[in-house]
Amino acid sequence: MTEIRETGDRPRVLFLCTHNSARSQMAEGLLRYLAGERFEAHSAGTEATRVRPEAIQAMAELGADISHQRSKTLERYVDEPFNFVVTVCDDANEACPFFPGAKNRLHWSLPDPSRATGDAEERLAVFREVRNKIREHVEKELLPEGY
Repeated sequence: MTEIRETGDRPRVLFLCTHNSARSQMAEGLLRYLAGERFEAHSAGTEATRVRPEAIQAMAELGADISHQRSKTLERYVDEPFNFVVTVCDDANEACPFFPGAKNRLHWSLPDPSRATGDAEERLAVFREVRNKIREHVEKELLPEGY
């Protein structure tokens, strides 16, 4: 695991995706939910859209409320320092090969749940699956052991 604490300040993490509507929003919410105030979590996209209702619902099932989060573009964060910049989709990883404020860069190749087909329950199942994969990454790669 990469060391993230330097001066005792909260590590800053930015999750990037294409539309900032599902994966990056869930990652931001999961880090806040699992780590509380120990991290400063943000998310953004190469373009802004809206937070998907299925993402909000999948997170609510864990007890994490992301209904207040809003979709944002990455331009607002380009000049800010981050301990980690994490791309959660391949398109964002390719669109942002260099992020000047990142001390560490991670890439989690996750499927896009917004492309799920089927009825509402089948689509929600895909969001849950992606949420669970994000949680595994957060717990393994961002949270220090013992938390």
